[in-house]
Amino acid sequence: MRSLAVAVALSFAASHAVAVEGMWQPHQLPAIEAQLKAAGIAVDPKALKELTQYPMNAIVGLGFCTASFVSPMGLVVTNHHCAYGSIQFNSTAEKNLLRDGFLAANLGDELPGEPTLRVYVTESITEVTDKVRADLSDTMSGRQRFDAIDKNQKALVAECEATKGFRCDVYVFHGGASYFLIRQMEIRDVRLVYAPAEAIGKFGGDIDNWMWPRHTGDFAYYRAYVGPDGQPADFNEANVPYRPRSHLKVQPAGVKEGDFAMIAGYPGRTNRYRLSEEVGDVISWGYPTQIQRFKDLLAIIDRETKDRPDAAIKYAGAVAGLNNGLKNFEGNLEGFAKIDGVGIKQAEEQAIIEWAKTNDPAGVAGFDALKSMLAQTRARRDRDQLLGLMAQSGALTTAQTLYRLAVERRKPNAEREVGFQERDEIRIEGRLKQLDRRYDPQTDRALLTYVLGEYLKLPAEQRVAELDRWMGGDESPTSALLNERLDDLYAKTKVGDLEQRLKWFKADLAALDAESDPLIAYAKALFPASLRLENERKSIAGDETRHRPAWMATRIAYAKAQGRVIYPDANNSLRVTFGNVMGYRPRDGVSYAPFTYLDGIVEKHTGKDPFDATQRQLKAIADKRFGPYAVDGRVPVNFLADLDITGGNSGSPMLNARAELIGLAFDGNYEAISSGWIFNEELTRTIGVDVRYMLWVMDAIDGAHRLLEEMGIKPAFAE
Repeated sequence: MRSLAVAVALSFAASHAVAVEGMWQPHQLPAIEAQLKAAGIAVDPKALKELTQYPMNAIVGLGFCTASFVSPMGLVVTNHHCAYGSIQFNSTAEKNLLRDGFLAANLGDELPGEPTLRVYVTESITEVTDKVRADLSDTMSGRQRFDAIDKNQKALVAECEATKGFRCDVYVFHGGASYFLIRQMEIRDVRLVYAPAEAIGKFGGDIDNWMWPRHTGDFAYYRAYVGPDGQPADFNEANVPYRPRSHLKVQPAGVKEGDFAMIAGYPGRTNRYRLSEEVGDVISWGYPTQIQRFKDLLAIIDRETKDRPDAAIKYAGAVAGLNNGLKNFEGNLEGFAKIDGVGIKQAEEQAIIEWAKTNDPAGVAGFDALKSMLAQTRARRDRDQLLGLMAQSGALTTAQTLYRLAVERRKPNAEREVGFQERDEIRIEGRLKQLDRRYDPQTDRALLTYVLGEYLKLPAEQRVAELDRWMGGDESPTSALLNERLDDLYAKTKVGDLEQRLKWFKADLAALDAESDPLIAYAKALFPASLRLENERKSIAGDETRHRPAWMATRIAYAKAQGRVIYPDANNSLRVTFGNVMGYRPRDGVSYAPFTYLDGIVEKHTGKDPFDATQRQLKAIADKRFGPYAVDGRVPVNFLADLDITGGNSGSPMLNARAELIGLAFDGNYEAISSGWIFNEELTRTIGVDVRYMLWVMDAIDGAHRLLEEMGIKPAFAE
């Protein structure tokens, strides 16, 4: 007979058999205190809104992933795939750190991260909606609205950044219904400390990506450095490790099924408040076209880098990104196929509209206006997608960036385009410096040939006159003329020369206008078109700031009338999500347990990439060299929790009820990829690397004993 305790436990698990929706802003957490306590949190939920206190002041952003401080010496832990760019940047065919891994023996051996790498420590989040929207009026055109908002945002940022060492940005919430100014310390000297071999950090590769069960050691370590005065500084040998106010306590005991878990991090983008027509567009056109084009791009890179290991290393990051995007798009379509996504959205919209007719008519007008705007974007969506894919060419992007920067430098800083102000120049210079590790002329040319070839198939009304003239001269552009143009361009350009790139970076517009390099000439020839298309986008964006906030305000009011609190769509700002450790049932007759173990690595091992476990791992497993990291004789590798995350949450610390580190989020499950659009409470799960596996690899496999001691963990296998 089952004991009462077991029955109660099973009842608790059953009552929590669905995922907990919500990526909450820290200041919203007191409003959902009851839900947090019901899930099992042990710390005061009110403390989580305090950004300068533990644990929130230990959570940092990388700009594209999340990370956290785990020692008083500025040691930062994140995912292996988040550190991939820095590992790749420091790799060559002769010294392949991607394949072999890296462990600094001491502080002096730590390697500079890629030049654009930053650690961002959020210090304050302040609502500035009234200040951003202060100059708006109902009579303004879309472009006038855009310019007024842009001007006020820049002024707020400039005032905030008057204190050196900080990066400030105004973030848009609820489609423009509210704005928040976020102030972050920007640490510019970030060094690679430790990354396991790719056979650990990327075990399962793209085959296992988004899948469960997983056995991936997706973790790596950086260290943040500052000047001797404790202030952010550029890389310098005299710099010292940053001393954070707090660092996360590592809990080597991990968690068990049913335990509370939460994540604090920087989720990138969700679309849960988009219209039903927008969902229909991505299903019928957006994802299908992106899938085919990503497949084409991957095939080109594979063909051009085959038997050329140095080129393959240069494009390793691009391949990983394209493969991840491809699987995401395919998973979204499969997810939508199992539900009536458009129908769900339509029913939701109809209920809100019926309520709004008598409670908030302005929202209904906003909804109708948004639907009308969608027709404008559909008319040129093929062109816009292809112009965006031209960014796959590092050479082209570099030339266009350099020319645009020279144009913007002629303006007062406050009037420069976002991304080209004085505050942005260090990032641009960093990208120029790392191009050598991202650029292969042969592969770059092949990628650009493909994208421009697809462009040539567009109907006349979607073509860009300046681009046509560049490709065809006095004739109508053809594939043959395009190839001649590209032959000349890649034969003569000096964009692959770092010294020349930095010379162009310092040059003024007159010097670039006189430049004979064909890529700079291309950027000059296409600049009027780029500006024209940009102005079109700004006008539309300005109109959207009138209509989407009105619709979102109605949605928020409707939810409030039902006693619900609405969290904003993810926008790369700091959020908290919570739930419990649990498995799931993806389909009839199939049930997934919430943990995987070391023996699963042996079962998957084939000796061939991506299932090529290291010999050190296999021997340690065979010898049962588990130390204190085993639970009932088995070391957990990955685990599941019903946490609501999205891209950008990669590397986010997974915390227990006492806000101690018990793992790192690194993926979601394939069955719930479409939750970025429509949340699936039955299936949504977060996949994390268990802290016990991290510690075991560091201790028993790679001998990272110095780092373990720094984190307060006593090594079990130190000699």
